Amino acid sequence: MIGRQVIVINKTFTLQELEQFMQENWDKEQYNDFGIGKPTSLSVDEYILLPATQRYLVIVYPKAAGGFFNKENKIVLTVADTPSGAIEGLAAFNPKGGPLSGIWKTGVVMDAEKERKGPAEKVLQAYTAHMKDILSKNGLLK
Repeated sequence: MIGRQVIVINKTFTLQELEQFMQENWDKEQYNDFGIGKPTSLSVDEYILLPATQRYLVIVYPKAAGGFFNKENKIVLTVADTPSGAIEGLAAFNPKGGPLSGIWKTGVVMDAEKERKGPAEKVLQAYTAHMKDILSKNGLLK
């Protein structure tokens, strides 16, 4: 599982500029509509949100060059929990309950992990390919 894709670009974007670029170039018919928001109420930042599966979505955000570890402008796409997926994940690790609840909780986490490594990962790969395509068509890939 990759779970995170990084596309190196030749321009700095703010989140709002990236959203505008996507509004103008993103194929919403084939690759779904999107919006800006927080994936969960506990999230610190806002991102561009794209649907993936019931438990997961794909977040997209720009990262400007600067600092020791980030020498290039990038667009990052990564799999993240949906609000219901985050709640389910927290419930799966709740330490209350008898010995059988631990077996159930492990099953929920394993199913979630299969979903993340399977369908959510495939959606991430498709979104990344489309993002690279539209960036390339606009001369923005480095």
